[in-house]
Amino acid sequence: MKNRILFIFFTLFISLSLTAQEKKIIKILHSDFIDMDQTEIPGAILFTGNVQVEHDGVLISCNKAYHFKDENYVKAFGNVRLNQGDTITMSSKYAEYNGNQKFAFATGDVVLRSPESTLTTDTINFDRGIQQAYYNTYGTIINKENTLRSKSGRYFVNEKKYQFTTAVTVTNPESTIKTNHLDYYEDSGHAYVFGPSTINNKGNVIYTENGFYDTKNQTSNLSKNSTIYYQNRKIKGEKIYYDGKRNFSSATNNVKITDSINRMVVTGHYAEMHRAKDSMFITKKALIASFVENDSVYIHAEKLLVTGKQGERVIRGFKNARIFKSDMSGKCDSIHSDQTKGLTQLIGRPVLWSQKSQLSGDVMHLIGNNTTEKLDSLKVLNNAFIIQKDTIGNGFNQVKGVNLYGKFRDNKLYEVDLVKNTEMIYYMYDDKNELVGIDKGVASSIHLELKNNQIQTVTKFVNPEGQIYPENEFPENARKLRGFIWRGDEEIKRLEDIFPKEELALDEKAQIEAKKDAVEAEKPMEIKKETLEYGKPKKAESQKSKVKNRK
Repeated sequence: MKNRILFIFFTLFISLSLTAQEKKIIKILHSDFIDMDQTEIPGAILFTGNVQVEHDGVLISCNKAYHFKDENYVKAFGNVRLNQGDTITMSSKYAEYNGNQKFAFATGDVVLRSPESTLTTDTINFDRGIQQAYYNTYGTIINKENTLRSKSGRYFVNEKKYQFTTAVTVTNPESTIKTNHLDYYEDSGHAYVFGPSTINNKGNVIYTENGFYDTKNQTSNLSKNSTIYYQNRKIKGEKIYYDGKRNFSSATNNVKITDSINRMVVTGHYAEMHRAKDSMFITKKALIASFVENDSVYIHAEKLLVTGKQGERVIRGFKNARIFKSDMSGKCDSIHSDQTKGLTQLIGRPVLWSQKSQLSGDVMHLIGNNTTEKLDSLKVLNNAFIIQKDTIGNGFNQVKGVNLYGKFRDNKLYEVDLVKNTEMIYYMYDDKNELVGIDKGVASSIHLELKNNQIQTVTKFVNPEGQIYPENEFPENARKLRGFIWRGDEEIKRLEDIFPKEELALDEKAQIEAKKDAVEAEKPMEIKKETLEYGKPKKAESQKSKVKNRK
């Protein structure tokens, strides 16, 4: 027991000795006058004229100082200047310094300078023990081309970082940041925002609740509830990258681009936008919805490219392109829609369905009227084929030719001409809907009249040949023209069917990634290489080259 007491006493003695050694004494290096009389300020020695004070690597100069030697404390008045090596310099009208706590307090026109920035405010507290300075009086920070204004703030000397948890505004010639929580690194100009924040860059307004912005290079990575607004266009996504210098942005997962001028909404799980070129590239469950009159036209492809200004839009869809509207749907390998010409081309095994009718051929052209915003006409070039399921029986009305030309009225086909090497099979009914016979024939051209997308009359021109067969005299194997392929099981009857099954799985993957991103967004952001390089111009440049090659 005695040995244990001695051990505790010895340990306590060593600890107190080390503490005493750590507490360095404030030294007065110079003063023009010294007043040892302590009647005015009990316990203090008065120093006046060119006063210089030193403590543990800090030099303090002033016009007058009260030195409380027993408390290891000093009060400084007039032209106070505190220097901590080459890290910071602080000037003020008045200051206090506690040597035991290594804590400084300054007030009155305070200016805190670092090699990178200058902070001006009324009052600053500087804790040298943790190397942090903080203020709760409105302050202005000048850092290179950036000016930061806030009600309060904290400066981390070793990290060269300013932190703000109240309203703060960062301005420079190119952008303005407004937020209630900001971490700003003065050497790099990197800004991290948390909570509702806006970044205004050359008319592009960015909203985010968690993001990184490089004020020097005008690039940002946004990761929570983020939106970019510009030119009546709104871009949303789980992750957004923005490059102000290149007017480029990209978005990932649950992307939605709303274009109010062109009455268009674009969705997908990855998109790129070039503002200067007024172009968009979308993939991963890509979909364009255009609103025309009281109807909507939807276009899908594995990759969609939209270029051109208002009224000059060109939409290109590559691989497994599909189109859907309330009374029509279609498929093809690729699609090309030119707003200026009012022309939409379906290329590569195109097929269109309208109610129970199917149109196919090598190439299809849908021509619209830009004035009425309605479909005007249709062209099917090479191997034109119309198949219409019989509304009463189980047969198929069929008409084929080299080319097809159709006319629309109120977005419905009412007149069709097939030319060159035309053939037909047509089921004929009387007024009682009883089958009269099956008309099979050939001609140089065939004219069809339709009502509600149903064939009403058939007229054959130039050397028509044919015969009407009773049903029981017309064999089943002769009831289909050469090239007949009914693709009714592929028809897109609902908007949900416009996506192939493999692309529907992208939704689940995006939701999983979004949840992970949401968790990461709540964590304090650290300045590390992978964070800064995410979405940087190097990646964007490769994306730019891809878009260029697509044109």
